[in-house]
Amino acid sequence: MDTTDSPDKTCGTDSTLLTDAEKSPAAGSGRMLREMAADEKPREKALAYGMDALTDTELLAILLGSGMQGKSVLELSGEILRDVNYKLSHLSRLSIAEIRKRWKGVGTAKATLLTAAITFGCRVQQSLAVPDEQLRTSADVYAYMRHRLERLNHEEFWVLHLSHSNRVMRSERVGQGGISATAVDARLIAKSALDNMSSGLILVHNHPSGTNRPSGPDDAVTRKIADICKIIDVKVLDHLIISPTGYYSYRDEGRL
Repeated sequence: MDTTDSPDKTCGTDSTLLTDAEKSPAAGSGRMLREMAADEKPREKALAYGMDALTDTELLAILLGSGMQGKSVLELSGEILRDVNYKLSHLSRLSIAEIRKRWKGVGTAKATLLTAAITFGCRVQQSLAVPDEQLRTSADVYAYMRHRLERLNHEEFWVLHLSHSNRVMRSERVGQGGISATAVDARLIAKSALDNMSSGLILVHNHPSGTNRPSGPDDAVTRKIADICKIIDVKVLDHLIISPTGYYSYRDEGRL
């Protein structure tokens, strides 16, 4: 199986199997981007088929953005990859200055963008190795959210989107109001749950007044969100009210 037709997904991993275009003396030789069919241009190809459909040469061409006089961006990209023996790990070790010095047509802006993309990819890879926060109890939720809410002098309403294993996929602020109230739309919360493919939700808002006890409107909005999410088979697992003195959990009180 030719592994270079899809981008190298592991930071520092070599690409050892090449497409015919990448083995040729000059990938895209003799053809400028404007002469290529729309579905052959890297950016258009990515939009039509996704990034995984692009070769390393095409991905690099998107990052570089343009070539130089007499050399298309695909030719320049092919030249760079040939010079590092098609090993992305070798390219990843080069500094901005080394990239600028090594390849004519790659100035400060392009070299900086390329090294930034490589660094960002490495950080994404590191992030993937760290599991998302798992919220098992109301105390876990309180520890996760208190730094955002307990010192505010206005109300905010947040929704935590959880996976099947109760790991946080997204934290979303859905409302911000005054000292004693904030408006939220249950329909938009349900739509967001569908968009994020959430298995469960945890609602969180704060009481700047210092009391943890829910108000009548708090009870009403909790029921409304739970009812509408039940229709789309997404369970509201808890609703926490956070204040400077602690928190209240609807689940712990047997109200969800």
